Amino acid sequence: MEIFQTVTTRRCIRKFRPDPVPGELVRELLEAARWSPSWGNTQPWEIVVVAGEPLKRFREANRKRFMEGAAAAPDTPMPEVWPELFKRRYTEVGKRVLTALLIPREDVEARVRYGGDMAALFDAPCLLLFCVDKGLAREYAMLDIGAIQQTVCLLAHARGLGSCILAASVRYPALIREAIKIQEGKAVIIGVALGYPDSEAPINHFARERATPDEFITWVS
Repeated sequence: MEIFQTVTTRRCIRKFRPDPVPGELVRELLEAARWSPSWGNTQPWEIVVVAGEPLKRFREANRKRFMEGAAAAPDTPMPEVWPELFKRRYTEVGKRVLTALLIPREDVEARVRYGGDMAALFDAPCLLLFCVDKGLAREYAMLDIGAIQQTVCLLAHARGLGSCILAASVRYPALIREAIKIQEGKAVIIGVALGYPDSEAPINHFARERATPDEFITWVS
């Protein structure tokens, strides 16, 4: 797939087929993604690939924890307050998701169920957990994680896989450490759900929007 097409057609997948992702394909993605840039070539990322029964148990436990209303306690704080422009964009994509699922905004129960589906990683058959050592300066390590994470998602798309970068996968790091045995000295930054997209699901086809270049570019010459 040509690189510009890959970048502009990749989207977040919110419904996956149950087909397992071959381990050799995941290895191919990560083998290529290791060439992602990092601060001073430090390559601080550590990636845990979770599939099969361990992932099934984690999906069920993570969904249960969410549905019980447990407060999130991620290793890296998540934003709670947004400037008005960003909040409007966030709200808009939420509306598009609910519309694609035929969920009225006032149907609180259905919206909570959708949140549970998200906590269950939309039934993705593979999860990539991106971690760094807790002793690192998190600000720069996060930049590096973002670089390799984006590379993995683009490579996956080019190979016919779908992905979804999910904060919901790392809301409860204590649960992750219990279910997946990640070391206490590692900070779990973000998870990426990986699998084959369900091409029939409307939620994988709603129209996407992005800001125009003039909204975020300043030219100085």
